[in-house]
Amino acid sequence: MAGTLRPYQETAARMLLNSPAAMVLAPVGAGKTCITLTAISRSKKRFLVIAPLRVADNVWAQEAAKWAPDCKIEVATGDPRQRAAALASDARIVVINYDNLIWLAKQELNFDGVVFDELTKLKDPGGQRFKALFSVINNFNVLWGLTGSFTSNGLEDVFGQCKIIDKTWLGRSKGAFLQTYFTCTNPDYGEWKPRRGALERVMERIKPYTFVLDPGDYKDKLPALHEVDVDCEMNMDYYDRMKKQFVLEFPDVGTIAATSAAVVIGKLQQIASGFVYGPAGETVRLGSHKFDALDNLLEENQHANTIVVYQYKAELEELLRRYPKAGTVKDIEAWNRGEVPLLLLHPKSAGHGLNLQHGGHHIVFLSLPWSLELYEQVIGRLLRSGQTKDVWCYRLMTRKTVDYRILDALKGKATLSDLAMEALC
Repeated sequence: MAGTLRPYQETAARMLLNSPAAMVLAPVGAGKTCITLTAISRSKKRFLVIAPLRVADNVWAQEAAKWAPDCKIEVATGDPRQRAAALASDARIVVINYDNLIWLAKQELNFDGVVFDELTKLKDPGGQRFKALFSVINNFNVLWGLTGSFTSNGLEDVFGQCKIIDKTWLGRSKGAFLQTYFTCTNPDYGEWKPRRGALERVMERIKPYTFVLDPGDYKDKLPALHEVDVDCEMNMDYYDRMKKQFVLEFPDVGTIAATSAAVVIGKLQQIASGFVYGPAGETVRLGSHKFDALDNLLEENQHANTIVVYQYKAELEELLRRYPKAGTVKDIEAWNRGEVPLLLLHPKSAGHGLNLQHGGHHIVFLSLPWSLELYEQVIGRLLRSGQTKDVWCYRLMTRKTVDYRILDALKGKATLSDLAMEALC
């Protein structure tokens, strides 16, 4: 027997059933997977689901057992023979990952519809995966897209995501889309700025085909999110030298030079976290301030089960040295059973679809990602349906460093995302 949807989820499932081309825009944790599985089950059609690899492997089959128990499901993420067997099976649902799209486009496909789980993977209409999929899109009668971060990195992202669902919404040409809704600010580098009112105009165009979950529909169903910045202090000598001179010298490793402003930013983020990579990729340790702050934070929280998010391999190495019994992405099932007090994750390994809400309600960002999409998705692994406690998100921030610039960038992008959601409601 299938699970029971909440009222807003039921509305979304009915909308999909009545729409051959549609998108569901809903924040992480709102139940996009269960909504879609319910719609698939009721449709009696055969669907191909395209998802990020870890979601394809770990989420859809698990969720289908609850929300579409009448639907046989196959996961096609293995070798070519296994993938081909899954496609040729009698399964109502076949799940494959985005990395296999070029291979998929060369296969004989016998599906009524396709679901794009995390539609932002197709935001670049010039990418090889997009082109491969677009070449076979006419084989499908039903096209559904799911995402929680529709405009997380700018209005330009909207075009590719819409085009893969329906070419008539915003047109066939990215160039025409830009000319209509943007002003070119730098022809040499292809930089465009949205015209005044462009966001509202774009959202009005796609509104008839889109279900947007208004936070008011579900916010009382989830616990509160508390975001806390933890200030860290460090010796600023290396940081200031890299910032001003783009060069550091070390007797053991030689010269560490940044060849561009973008590289400098990356080096500054490393230094803010207490290390820097040398010319051969070796790790030069500069300080332990963030790891000491993490020690104190875990102690203050009485070592409650906690996820620690890292950006760099050097950070992971130090975390594993300090906490040798910590779990990693392979220990997710044990985490959800409450058996892993400390889980170390990279945002890209936990950015989409994983259910981590049963293992704890604390998360610490050792350093921040530049992507708002990744930041929100990682938090959404805890702050989602099934979480019973307030979620506490701690950001370890080194004072007077690029850490705060990254946070400002995330907050700035959040404004655009919020406006997009409001325009569609």
